[in-house]
Amino acid sequence: MTDQTAPPPTGLLPRPADECDLDAPDRSDPPSEWTADDDWTDEALALLRAMRAPHRRNRAGQIGFTVYCVLMILVVWGVTPSFGLLLQSSMGADYTGHGPALLAALPSGVAAASLATLLLAARDGLWRGPVIPPRPTADWLLPQPVQPRRVLRPWFWLSCALTAVPGIVAACGAMVALGLTTRTGLLAAFGWCVLGGVCVPLLATCAGLAVELHDRVARQVRRFTPVLTVAVLLLVAQSVLAAQGHRVPWLERAEMWSGPWGWAGLAALAPTPGAQPGSWPAAVLLVLLTAAGVVLADRACGSVPPARLRARARTAAGVLAALRTVELRSARLAITSASSGPAPRRLGLPAPRAAWLAVPWRDTLALLRAPARLGRAVLLAVPATLCAFLVHSATGVLPWAGTALALVFGYLAVAQLLEPARIETDDVRRASWSPYPFAELMLRHTIVPAASGILLGAVCAGAAVLSGAGSQAWLAPAAVPALVGAGLVNACRGVIRQDLMMGPTSQTPGSGSLGPFLFAAWYASGPAVAVAVLTVPFARALTSGSASAVLTAAVWSAALGAALLWWGRERAGKLTVRARPSEGNTARA
Repeated sequence: MTDQTAPPPTGLLPRPADECDLDAPDRSDPPSEWTADDDWTDEALALLRAMRAPHRRNRAGQIGFTVYCVLMILVVWGVTPSFGLLLQSSMGADYTGHGPALLAALPSGVAAASLATLLLAARDGLWRGPVIPPRPTADWLLPQPVQPRRVLRPWFWLSCALTAVPGIVAACGAMVALGLTTRTGLLAAFGWCVLGGVCVPLLATCAGLAVELHDRVARQVRRFTPVLTVAVLLLVAQSVLAAQGHRVPWLERAEMWSGPWGWAGLAALAPTPGAQPGSWPAAVLLVLLTAAGVVLADRACGSVPPARLRARARTAAGVLAALRTVELRSARLAITSASSGPAPRRLGLPAPRAAWLAVPWRDTLALLRAPARLGRAVLLAVPATLCAFLVHSATGVLPWAGTALALVFGYLAVAQLLEPARIETDDVRRASWSPYPFAELMLRHTIVPAASGILLGAVCAGAAVLSGAGSQAWLAPAAVPALVGAGLVNACRGVIRQDLMMGPTSQTPGSGSLGPFLFAAWYASGPAVAVAVLTVPFARALTSGSASAVLTAAVWSAALGAALLWWGRERAGKLTVRARPSEGNTARA
């Protein structure tokens, strides 16, 4: 008989996660002199399958419910409207008037979407990546004598499948759009569009794995992210201008042959009247490149260092926990800290002589030491200006929608400059250095964002005037006071109000739960008020272009900015009142 008290094999003894030193050299890789007798992969995976069997049915139910919800959303918001449009087209409705604009926007639009997909996957590889097992697997299973590739390979293929699904959905949407506007056969349109819809996401997954594996590739991604982001925005602008009739054929041909992001556009145009020469070679190149990338990635997915996997599993678990509790800022900070590279060279500014310049000096120094915030503000100001520029020639509901979208982009641009204020509100004890009351300190944090935003708005207005815009272009700097006030209101909102999601006041017997809507209204109260109030006067000023309408919109922005600053000041005062009892309890403890 066997000894029931005999200890398990030494190779299977788990090592606690707390004893894993992420900074020390990783010693959890399997020794090179392993033999078949030392490999416990089959036994470990069989043991895991047996232990997970009781929970497998519950897990399958959760996955099935998620798939059901996704399918219902696609049917309600995608399949049903598409079927209705196709039925109307078969009964004589004509949608071909939009065909030339769609074909003109397709080359640069597909290139922008494909390049953005590759960039997002590469940025995701900086902190998570496609090979990201659960934390128990990274902490307990991988340090054992098992083959890492057999453990990590399923997670790579799961990432490939998840990234391919949105591409297939986009191909279905493109099939319907091409069938309605260009009378292209649905099967032919889907077959050509699905090439890019599947191959580009798979290539993006392989690019994310390369970033996860190699530090050199990660450094290059960080370095070229601003350039690629500008390229995506320029392609979007080119697509919009092409739809308006301003095409540059030679530039479109160069973009479509510049790489796999352009080959997808060539394939999508193949069955349409706007087909370009070389569609078949581009499709073959796209398929071959994707196949080669997937094969190489499949072979390399087991080479990710276990220490890196453990660190990324911890980050992913923290981000998921923050998202489940709707702590969006905590999730963003976790991603930013994990994906940031080494600290850049610290810049300095001469200390101010006047005491009132201390806070603006600190904010300016923080902005210089984090130039990515200023870069994001500039990049977000571009679509805001573009939306406002297109409103002038729009009719119907489009001017109101375009103005609201321009204000949203403008708020996001200004919000990048308010990070010092948000850092102060993350922990009010950080403001102990300031001789000012907390509410007054928060008002002083708006000086640099307001000045920078007005300067950026003036630059955008000058560019718009040079492009042919009228006096309404100067609404860009005029909107900054209200947008800064909205950002201060959001920065001072305090602890996340999760009670709004599940509280008794959010439950109504007739319409169900209003919790998500109440929470969204509280979470985005500042920008929601700013966009709702400014849309009407700004839309009228953009469409009319008269000086009186522009002046009226500027007065509305100034008055709303003052009201929002007062609101933010009141919120900041309440933050310190709420913090005092906890600080006293901490001191007594």
